[in-house]
Amino acid sequence: MRILLVGAGGVGTAFARIAARRPFAELIIADYDLARAQHAAAAKDSYTAVRLDARDEAATAALLTEHHCDVLMNATDPRFVMPLFRAALAAQVTYLDMAMSLSHPSPDEPYARTGVKLGDEQFAMAEQWEQAGQLALVGIGVEPGLSDVFARYAADELFSEIDEVGVRDGANLAVAGYDFAPTFSIWTTIEECLNPPVIWEQGTGWFTTPPFSEPETFTFPAGIGPVECVNVEHEEVLLIPRWIDAKRVTFKYGLGEEFIGVLETLHKLGLDSTSPVSVGGASVSPRDVVAACLPDPATLGDKMSGLTCAGTWVTGTGTDGRPREVYLSHVADNAQTMADYGSQAVVWQTAINPVVALELLDSGAWSGAGVLGPEALPPQPFLDLLTAYGSPWTCEERTPTGT
Repeated sequence: MRILLVGAGGVGTAFARIAARRPFAELIIADYDLARAQHAAAAKDSYTAVRLDARDEAATAALLTEHHCDVLMNATDPRFVMPLFRAALAAQVTYLDMAMSLSHPSPDEPYARTGVKLGDEQFAMAEQWEQAGQLALVGIGVEPGLSDVFARYAADELFSEIDEVGVRDGANLAVAGYDFAPTFSIWTTIEECLNPPVIWEQGTGWFTTPPFSEPETFTFPAGIGPVECVNVEHEEVLLIPRWIDAKRVTFKYGLGEEFIGVLETLHKLGLDSTSPVSVGGASVSPRDVVAACLPDPATLGDKMSGLTCAGTWVTGTGTDGRPREVYLSHVADNAQTMADYGSQAVVWQTAINPVVALELLDSGAWSGAGVLGPEALPPQPFLDLLTAYGSPWTCEERTPTGT
């Protein structure tokens, strides 16, 4: 399988390093910064590095054709989703991403009603992908991605009726030497944390709440322990209800008071804006300035310590007819991912899942056409192969509320 990997940041580089150990994949690695592409391509002698502006659909389609690629793997931030998505369709190749097309809040009731939802632009083109007989597998990182696979597994194997699918993300990661150093793209973090979170409920559909709403304390495994989690906009809530019958779907993230305070301050100052402003004759986006002022998350691995946990909490009625509550999860230890791959835990945990998905597509264990989320495909082959990669997952039984 020949893969055009677009984006050679932390996740893209981790993807290249993981794929280099699997025999099925050959990569052409593209980035706006050729030096970054070359750095990622150093993972394997046969990898090729090229320069590409991800906004240029024609250039992307031409590159896919020139290098006889089977797949476009999008490892850029969400603002580049649609040009890459359209370029893959134009070139008639499979497309994968880890974050979906951007949302746009309702101008009238942003904290009650949805406007343009995450992924709406992509799903609007689903018929074109179906007619072309091509697959666009969207949201196949860790969250979304593995969390959606967990939801499908729970629906297929563990529950006869689901009350809630709640994706819960928490960590005890620390970065030495910095007062504030996000472990993932600050551009994407601002986008998902300051937009109105979306919730799905049976009979109501999708609706929104204010950012950081409905705080709850969730206990994470592997010694991470209790973490306060809050509502955050995320793709799972837009994907899971399309294929899984559940009464409620939510996403909550363990951000911490300090992180929330920084994000709220950025918003108050207008530094979360993506609209360019004039500064000394130059036109710059405030959010891009914030990102430029903070350390690159990909470079923080040797200063990081701790664990990060991604998982899906499911409640309802088990296959035996009794109340059931489980938390399916995957934990990444920064010390281990750095020792094994030279990539910090958060980007590594995100990157391993699309590599697994691509190997399943290459073998034929996964297949399809149209715009699909991970929960549209059989979960067991994915979970088995993830374990075979040396990255096991767990299913923890919890005491159902009220029993």
